[in-house]
Amino acid sequence: MTDPSFADYSSDDSIQIDLEQVDIASAIEHAMLHPAATEEHLEMWCGQAERYGFATVCIMPWHVQKAATLLQGKSPQVCAVIGFPSGATTSAAKIFEAQEAIANGARELDVMINLGQLKMGQSDTIYRELGEICEAAEGGVKAILEMNLLDPDEIQLAVEIALDAGVSFLKTHTGWQGGVTVDQVRMLKELGRDRIGIKAAGGIHNPYEAAALLLAGATRLGTSRGPDFVARRSQITLEPAEEQT
Repeated sequence: MTDPSFADYSSDDSIQIDLEQVDIASAIEHAMLHPAATEEHLEMWCGQAERYGFATVCIMPWHVQKAATLLQGKSPQVCAVIGFPSGATTSAAKIFEAQEAIANGARELDVMINLGQLKMGQSDTIYRELGEICEAAEGGVKAILEMNLLDPDEIQLAVEIALDAGVSFLKTHTGWQGGVTVDQVRMLKELGRDRIGIKAAGGIHNPYEAAALLLAGATRLGTSRGPDFVARRSQITLEPAEEQT
């Protein structure tokens, strides 16, 4: 069943998106975040990222060193998730995790903010945490907001903190608490005032939904279905990938 938020963009709807006019592949962060993913999976994911021209492979920290070796000298970057998926580890643990990932070859970091602290109004704590990670990473930090668990005022506060801390992207979801909608991307675009990138992630089922999110203002897409999207866009038959966003 098509997500209602994408009703106007489904391949069966009378309103169509011309996929030839939307560059999906270069926006994809090829997610491999399943807890049972092995190095064999990693080799396949890195190979696919290079083959299709994806922006990054987005992976758990323990895979970073090998991914950096596999992608050395190649276009896709290595992105590591930090404090994933709950964001409820201590700031010291997240900062160490970020520093280690960078030392092992990560060039981008997806950092899950502490939602409990956000709901308690502890803005300074979140700001300091993100600020230290941004300083260590020297760019390429994404703050994961997990928007489905926040009300509009909390989302606005999270965006303001992220902007002040110097993050490069706002990421909508981990994919563990529901999926992204076009309206959520539009909301972040308005709140970010074109000063920050937007990574849409979670529950992106087909290239029409991917294109709709990009047209709404997303600049990156977090999904493990990228090879399928490219195949459908170019009408090449490939074996479907399992969703692991």
